[in-house]
Amino acid sequence: MRIALVEPYYGGSHQAWADGYSASSGHEVTMITHPARFWKWRMHGAFLTLADGLAEDIVINGPPDAILASSMMNVAAFAGAIRHMAAGVPIAVYFHESQFTYPLSPADKPDATYQMKNWTSAATSDLVVFNSEFHRSIFRDEAQRFLNSFPEHKHVEKVADVIDASIVLPVGIDVTGLGRLPDRGDRPPLILWSQRWEHDKGPDELKSIVECLIASDVDFSMAMCGEVFVSVPAVYGEITDMLGDRLVHSGWVERDRYVGLLNEASVVLSTAHQEFFGIGVTEAVAAGAHPVFPNRLVYPERIADFAADPASCLYDSPGEAAEQMVSAFGREPDRAVSAAAREFSWENISPLYDEAIERLTMNDEG
Repeated sequence: MRIALVEPYYGGSHQAWADGYSASSGHEVTMITHPARFWKWRMHGAFLTLADGLAEDIVINGPPDAILASSMMNVAAFAGAIRHMAAGVPIAVYFHESQFTYPLSPADKPDATYQMKNWTSAATSDLVVFNSEFHRSIFRDEAQRFLNSFPEHKHVEKVADVIDASIVLPVGIDVTGLGRLPDRGDRPPLILWSQRWEHDKGPDELKSIVECLIASDVDFSMAMCGEVFVSVPAVYGEITDMLGDRLVHSGWVERDRYVGLLNEASVVLSTAHQEFFGIGVTEAVAAGAHPVFPNRLVYPERIADFAADPASCLYDSPGEAAEQMVSAFGREPDRAVSAAAREFSWENISPLYDEAIERLTMNDEG
């Protein structure tokens, strides 16, 4: 079977998902992508140029048996653009994130366009796939709320049918090289924060947690790994200044160095205000880091998946996060928790994707 994987925003977690599945699938997966920039334009216009990319691929390889499309575009319009070249080819849409709950930056204004694109992409695809149960649940609630704001023919009655027919397939992780715990010697415990340096990743909360840690007079180091864009909230600079010599890495990091940091980390910290799966934190826990996550979003689901203790892993305030980390500094890694996180390896997850797409093509033939 040949699958065309269409990713309009090929970078970061989207790239990790596309690369991970294409490399581990039992089927032939062809990727058709655009670079990870100008996300709003990708939502508006990528459907047409990616349809051109699919057309070029079809000339060489023939039509695919199925299409797996990322939700970072107008999938309904994409389906229309390929209706002649790939007639009858079923489309599965994969939702990495939701525009219904995306926290606006100070520079943004509310715009229902992106929410509508999410909804119509789901409503017109042959299979809807979410990366977590939390995501599927919040999509159902927020889509109904959003559609109820319109005057007539609201689509609200369609939401239940779409979501009830959807499935959850987690993102797999690359466990290559993870779990080798080096002897840190006299070096202080390492806290890993691995997120994009943007407003939705909770920089104000991160600053408060760092302040609490410094006030506790405990010895620690921190690595802030993640993509840094042209425009970065000023508070990130304040955090790096506060950390001073405690900061052992800042910004983007190559995979080999990143794996080393994963294996060194005593704690993995998240402060995100938008998260629907959490690839980076799952990798860190698989490597042996103790999770300290906010008690919101997908994180309670992740902690349950890891069979970890919520009381030591989920925080409701910056002070509680600092206390959980300090407590974890003195403990050995919980190997059962790490083993549970490693169950998300692509070796285990990819067959679930293959089976779902196989069923989709059989249903389409039927």
